Amino acid sequence: MSSYDVSALRSQFPILATEVHGEPLVYLDNAATSQKPRVVLETSRNYYEQLNSNIHRGTHYLAQQATAACEKSRDVVGQHLNAGAREEIVFTSGTTDSINLVSSILGYSGTIGPGDIILISNLEHHSNTVPWQMLCERSGATLEVIPVTEEGAIDLVAFHRLLDDHQGTLKLVALTHISNAFGTMLPVESMIKEAHRAGSLVLIDGAQAVPHLPVDVQKLDADFYVFSGHKVYAPTGIGVLYGKRALLDSLPPWRGGGEMIQKVSYDGTTYNDLPYKYEAGTPNIEGAIALAAALEFLNDLGPEALLEHEQVLIRQAASALSSIDGLMLYGPEDRSGALSFNIEGIHHYDLGTLLDKMGIAIRTGHHCCQPLMSRFGITGTLRASFACFNDTSDVQRLVEAVEKGSSMLR
Repeated sequence: MSSYDVSALRSQFPILATEVHGEPLVYLDNAATSQKPRVVLETSRNYYEQLNSNIHRGTHYLAQQATAACEKSRDVVGQHLNAGAREEIVFTSGTTDSINLVSSILGYSGTIGPGDIILISNLEHHSNTVPWQMLCERSGATLEVIPVTEEGAIDLVAFHRLLDDHQGTLKLVALTHISNAFGTMLPVESMIKEAHRAGSLVLIDGAQAVPHLPVDVQKLDADFYVFSGHKVYAPTGIGVLYGKRALLDSLPPWRGGGEMIQKVSYDGTTYNDLPYKYEAGTPNIEGAIALAAALEFLNDLGPEALLEHEQVLIRQAASALSSIDGLMLYGPEDRSGALSFNIEGIHHYDLGTLLDKMGIAIRTGHHCCQPLMSRFGITGTLRASFACFNDTSDVQRLVEAVEKGSSMLR
């Protein structure tokens, strides 16, 4: 298992003491949102009790302290991702907001226009699909999709064929790092390299990767990398867009308002420098500060130990669940973070409702991946997703509950 003490770690998450329908909570819905350790909860409360003020605009003590704390958080995020400069870290409201920001500025700038190609995969969350569809509608570009194999892995042969087919017109490749639905980990480093050779920009959706893997954006060489705080032990409403500095400098702003300007007159406006050019209005100050606390918490666990711990749990769960009659697992064997399954003849919602009565919190449905579900001829799955605080007893209770629930519904 991992090198850290899971039982001691669990005590840092107050919500795990909750009882659900008279049963101790087993929380296995971390791909939707993670639970928060006490250090993050205390950081959020401390901000409102001791630092609460707007930032960047005030000369008084609280404004200066809040500004310093928020900008320190930007440095923590940059170090966590190994960004080349702090100016490459833009605070947003989450992954969805970050992707919409990029899609908008690529359209406004004319970087993507009529006849151009945007390439995504069949594994994408709706947040990495719909914004590109909207951009295609506005710009006259065309959206192409990399298929997945029967095992739920990316079809690399098709990927390379699509690169060859669209030489000269391919302007953006937007890929998930880890699938939220099936736990499929894409070989993004090599795919980024191949996309760049084809002359394309690349955006990576890291919402499911940052909670589980060490991410080095300079090594990956992605042009844009995005993630959400609430999936990595931080509050909701805070997220990050990493973008290469030269690229962000060359692109126009998205939203207008306070903070993103240097000078405003009725004759025209001079925009602010990075990263503030993309941070119009009052940001989620508390969220940014708490995000830094969450990333420091994650780093203290040790990314390698955490990855090993979670992968052991997923393999245990996959092995035990696969022995249940009629159960089908989705995704490749080397899943990360999430495990999706169905049982023949039983609707995922019905079984998920029964599991809740037994204290097991998992996700049911299409997981905002309807095209992927259609690819496999299903409407959805049950998904168990793991975090640092889950342990073998959680796996055991999940398996026992699935066995009991499926026998009740047959």
